[in-house]
Amino acid sequence: MPARVANVVGLGLIGGSVALALQERGWTVWGRDLDASRQAEAYERGIIHEVGTNADASISFVATPADESEMTVNDLLHNTHGVVTDVGSVKSRLMSAVSSPRFVGGHPMAGSELDGLDGADSSMFEGAIWVLTPGASSDDTFATVAAVVNTLGAEVVVLPADRHDDLVAVISHVPHLTAATLMGLADSRSEEHVALLKLAAGGFRDMTRIAGGRPEIWLDVCSQNQTAIVRALSELIDGLTSMRDVVEHGDRNELLERLSRARRARMNLPSRVGPSTELTEVRIPIPDRPGGAAEVLTLAGELGVNAYDFEVVHSAEGDRGVIVLLIETAHAELFRGGLLARNFKPALQRLSS
Repeated sequence: MPARVANVVGLGLIGGSVALALQERGWTVWGRDLDASRQAEAYERGIIHEVGTNADASISFVATPADESEMTVNDLLHNTHGVVTDVGSVKSRLMSAVSSPRFVGGHPMAGSELDGLDGADSSMFEGAIWVLTPGASSDDTFATVAAVVNTLGAEVVVLPADRHDDLVAVISHVPHLTAATLMGLADSRSEEHVALLKLAAGGFRDMTRIAGGRPEIWLDVCSQNQTAIVRALSELIDGLTSMRDVVEHGDRNELLERLSRARRARMNLPSRVGPSTELTEVRIPIPDRPGGAAEVLTLAGELGVNAYDFEVVHSAEGDRGVIVLLIETAHAELFRGGLLARNFKPALQRLSS
């Protein structure tokens, strides 16, 4: 198979950005979209090299609307020879429907206020989190997708599909619906609308910025991740009801405690920093079977250990392989302990800066 040929199906904001990022790193990119005019535009603007699908591509990215993902993934698994991944923000339904060692679910946590190809940006994924949900993928498939994602500048985090959907409901889906609701509250005061928006300060603008996104995509998202979103909305409503009671009763001490706790949590959000010069190589023997690499990377995600590089090396004899990761030295002993607790036998070597 050609080592540097990729397919991108779905040429919107994320698909276009994937195509540009791959091109910048020397890939030949084939692409297609159900919208013939968008497909033609992507070709004319040089976002893709060829229109269509290359059966021998090493990797295919599915960047279609959520309700089309399953059909597109299966089509690519049937008609191409390489690995397949997607970029959708809901994972459980797709991972339940597609069980192939050549497929890895994915979700880059990145975006833009611009729509479609006008917002496509080759640097969109640099410093971003890119979640992978392995499912039935082989270690080779997982390693291939993780390696490509790393070259795009993203940090790979591995999560089970259901855990991913619960988390994004809280950090992405519910915030969007909350922003839309808050914007609707402001808009409903029609007589005061102009004056109110003139008075809108930074906090209001920051909280409602995401309400300006395209509404169409959220129909599929809310349908596919309905259970997790409803659960998170219920928790938010309970929290707001409780906060309303605190304000209504004039409980200054409780209000101060809640606001202070929220401030501390906000300040402790992890920042996105580049790889440390203090790195440790971790080699972990694993059974040469599907799921071994995913188990190790899932543990890294649970422990908050960043993997800056990752590969699977197969043994020339026997049924074992070796996962090789580069992690920050500061996290080495924590990771080692977690691996030992799960009966892995890691070997660690600190790399000189």
